Amino acid sequence: MNEEKDMADARAALVDYRASIDNIDAALIHMLAERFRCTKAVGELKASHGLPPADPAREQQQIARLRQLAKDAHLDPDFAEKFLNFVVREVIRHHEHIAASNGVTKTG
Repeated sequence: MNEEKDMADARAALVDYRASIDNIDAALIHMLAERFRCTKAVGELKASHGLPPADPAREQQQIARLRQLAKDAHLDPDFAEKFLNFVVREVIRHHEHIAASNGVTKTG
């Protein structure tokens, strides 16, 4: 009987954990959408002023900052860096597209 109760408790806990994970996933998607709304505005500003889509110095600062945040949060800094690099590559791709739409060629 205890084994059945333990299994039922484990299943209930699993449902609770999964509900939290689903909420976090939804929050991440909304936060990424807001981030990309902001970076779109940055891309438009850069394109209208002939600035390059990429800013390697800013990217390095962000990597260092987010690696430290990851350490402080007990998250693998390498994972945080890979995630940031993925997001930054997508942002740059968007910025290049915006720039090309505005007749700006790649300069950096």
